[in-house]
Amino acid sequence: MIRPAHTAQELEQLFSQRIAVLDGAMGSMIQTYPLTEADFRGELFREHPKDLKGNNDLLCLTRPDIIEEIHGRYFAAGADMVETNTFSSTSIAQADYDLGAIVPELNAAAVGCARRAALAAEAATPGRRCFVAGAIGPLNRTLSMSPDVNRPDYRAVNWDEVVAAYSEQVRAMLSAGVDVLLVETIFDTLNAKAALFAIDSCFEELGTRVPVMVSVTITDASGRTLSGQTITAFYNSIRHAKPFSVGINCALGAKDMRPYLQELSGVAECHVTCYPNAGLPNAFGGYDESPADMARAVSDFARQGWVNMVGGCCGSTPEHIAAIAAAVYPFAKRASLPPTHTMRLSGLEPLLVP
Repeated sequence: MIRPAHTAQELEQLFSQRIAVLDGAMGSMIQTYPLTEADFRGELFREHPKDLKGNNDLLCLTRPDIIEEIHGRYFAAGADMVETNTFSSTSIAQADYDLGAIVPELNAAAVGCARRAALAAEAATPGRRCFVAGAIGPLNRTLSMSPDVNRPDYRAVNWDEVVAAYSEQVRAMLSAGVDVLLVETIFDTLNAKAALFAIDSCFEELGTRVPVMVSVTITDASGRTLSGQTITAFYNSIRHAKPFSVGINCALGAKDMRPYLQELSGVAECHVTCYPNAGLPNAFGGYDESPADMARAVSDFARQGWVNMVGGCCGSTPEHIAAIAAAVYPFAKRASLPPTHTMRLSGLEPLLVP
């Protein structure tokens, strides 16, 4: 499906008018359906030698009706934008299932599911504009850290391999017509930089360009990413890519995310987004925060003037998104910061050069 014309201008117009709303979790929503190994295999992969249950991205090919229905439920809840079901749709992630060869088809199918849901939502409410974000996950391999504690110099992947994997995914998404690219749940900044490099290369290769959104994960109360950066150091590391937005998602609930979002809002020269988990996971891995509780916490960010887009991550549902959308509606969007020409560097900590 082809991306509608003037998407970037329409998206900027939305963000200039009010706080926009993103969708909620995909994985935990899929878990509410009684799916079996046969659902993940379908006819396409009936004879595949490896177990496929749990490969949620594969459902875009084998059970597209479910993925499209979930997208539709989020649009009905008030989301302006949904993310494609492509968190693991790279050759590196799909290698665990011996399905690296289907990455282009997988991403194209995911964009199709989201676009059909967007078009249906627009048809139901004439004049409404619904956006599709191509979700680009962090990978299950990292460039900054060794998976072997006895070999700190070892890396499971190298830069060229990560760039190639991301390029294949991005190329497929752009060809299928996404409105936005969203590099999300970043725990290793070097992986994110490889994704941003791949995106820019694909823009030049295909002669097209869409807005790029970036979202990082603060892993615990240290206020740092898994690879050790503070939120300002992270922003300094990706600022050169001139993202449409930068934000925080996953790992924490909204209450625990608050100080880091405040810090990011104070330095970001672009739009700021936030989509937290529905609280912290309980002893059984579930999420207990109610839609009302989550909406109350997220609306505080809106009240403080820190955000341009809000949504939900793990454990959130269409009910959570509906409550969040209603809660932030009365508040004005975050005001843009003027661009600065100060040199901003970073290692694990930020360095500002006057």
